Amino acid sequence: MKVRLSEYNPDWVNRYQEEAAFLTTIFTDEIVRFEHFGSTSVPGLQAKPVIDMMCIVKDITKIDLYNDRMHSLGYDVAGDWGIPGRRLFRKGCEERTHHIHCYQTDNPQIERHLIFRDYLRCHPEEVTRYSKFKQELVERFDNTSEYSPAKKSFVKSMEQLALSWSAEHQLES
Repeated sequence: MKVRLSEYNPDWVNRYQEEAAFLTTIFTDEIVRFEHFGSTSVPGLQAKPVIDMMCIVKDITKIDLYNDRMHSLGYDVAGDWGIPGRRLFRKGCEERTHHIHCYQTDNPQIERHLIFRDYLRCHPEEVTRYSKFKQELVERFDNTSEYSPAKKSFVKSMEQLALSWSAEHQLES
């Protein structure tokens, strides 16, 4: 799939909220809460215009019962997609619009993603650095199959900064 990198769009928040409201009608009582995360959740950050959202649920195994319904509504049902305890639904085929990551309330991936998001929201200089890095990658790689792995080590190192920041921040509280 071709990499589509866009400037931050404030409408991404609305698109997240609309999708969360829609998904609430499907998953109903299974949902604990939704979170907007990933690059589209950080003001000022360039992003692939695909809304990453977390659907935090009571029991992840019950989400599998919705696979046929989600598929009939146009979502690609991707299972755990390499992350145990997650269920991933992708909307929009080749022109993806949303990735819905379902996690059970006790999954450690939740905290990691939210800390990274919050770190970027609090550190505009890191948003600038991350955007520049993404732009450099887009100039080198046309497809997400090359782009995504190329940014992995950069993201991991930034994630470590975020985790350290969070630990320090909690000590101050």
